[in-house]
Amino acid sequence: MPRLREVVDRTRRLWRDMTGESAYERYLQRHCHERPGCAPMGEREFWRARAEAAERKVSTGCC
Repeated sequence: MPRLREVVDRTRRLWRDMTGESAYERYLQRHCHERPGCAPMGEREFWRARAEAAERKVSTGCC
């Protein structure tokens, strides 16, 4: 059973990475290392900023 549990956990992590669900957790980890004295964005603020950045970086061509 431990092997099955390991496979399920890895699959779950991979799925969360592929869908972007883990983006806020990765942001918090990176922020903690890069700016230890500064408060991070809240989760809602993070997702809003991410969506706005994606809207600004619209690609209209192949390159």
